[in-house]
Amino acid sequence: MVENKLSLTEEKPDKASNILPIITVIIALLALSSTAIFIKIAVNEMSAVATLFNRLWIATIIFGLWSGINQARTQIKDDEPVLPQQRYPIKEIAFLIAVGLVHVIGRLSWTWSLTQTGAANANALGSLNPLFTTLGGWLFFNQIFGRKFILGLILAIVGAIAVGFEDLLRSNNNFTGDAVALMSSIFYAANFLLIEQIRNKFSIITILVWRCVIATSLMIPVVLIFEKQVFPVTLSGWLVVFALAAICEALGHGLIVYSLKTFSSGFISLLLLLNPVIVAVLAWILFSENLSIFNLLGLALILGGIYLAISNKESIRSSVSPPIQSPAESES
Repeated sequence: MVENKLSLTEEKPDKASNILPIITVIIALLALSSTAIFIKIAVNEMSAVATLFNRLWIATIIFGLWSGINQARTQIKDDEPVLPQQRYPIKEIAFLIAVGLVHVIGRLSWTWSLTQTGAANANALGSLNPLFTTLGGWLFFNQIFGRKFILGLILAIVGAIAVGFEDLLRSNNNFTGDAVALMSSIFYAANFLLIEQIRNKFSIITILVWRCVIATSLMIPVVLIFEKQVFPVTLSGWLVVFALAAICEALGHGLIVYSLKTFSSGFISLLLLLNPVIVAVLAWILFSENLSIFNLLGLALILGGIYLAISNKESIRSSVSPPIQSPAESES
């Protein structure tokens, strides 16, 4: 009887620890699903590039304040002298800088592709992100994915393309725009893979601050050279870009980075294909947009593919081992 009681008490934290990462990803997806709506409102007042710039610099301030508050709370709580800062290998620092570079290049290339090709083409090629993430993890980081995961991945990608299939038939093809949209998908994949590799080396806030600082710094010359209007001119415009920074960048992407400690980058990129599902439902509720047979078929394929991928437990877990604990931490 005693053994049964002990086993029951030990199962509870395990279940809680398994449910929490799933809840985290769901909240992140809900936050990120509002991105398209906010951008649709923002581009009525400024360009997509200017919108991205404002989103990034406001997010940088948010993450900077978050980092400062965390440090202050830690010092007050511990009431101990500040220890020398830990030195990181050059490889890890290079990965951290690369995260910021591929992040902004991916965003800019996809935004520019929208001016050269149809939105349906850009979205369809952007849906290949999970394919490149999985392939990159296998080639460069020795990640292993089971058959069910691969089948679910292909099914979900086909579903994501099917969601916008009607728009894809009506859109104008442009090789340059399509190529840049495809390239942006590769950069997004690199972003997930790099973050997964350094997630256990740096704190969440460190990764997010560095990524936003580097991305904002690279965006400054772009908006100064190519944009006539850099900042919003109305209160509603400022509210929209602030919502993009706080809800989409800070909350959405912040939780995605957090979840990469538990889940593989391939699985996270696959889950992001749920965004069309959430956006389609929101558009149906808020704007009374009709869902065609291709939309419904695509949504069903995405959900079915993700369900199939989840059944392959080994493929959805992060391949990066947790950091080695110090003797003091292990004793506690």
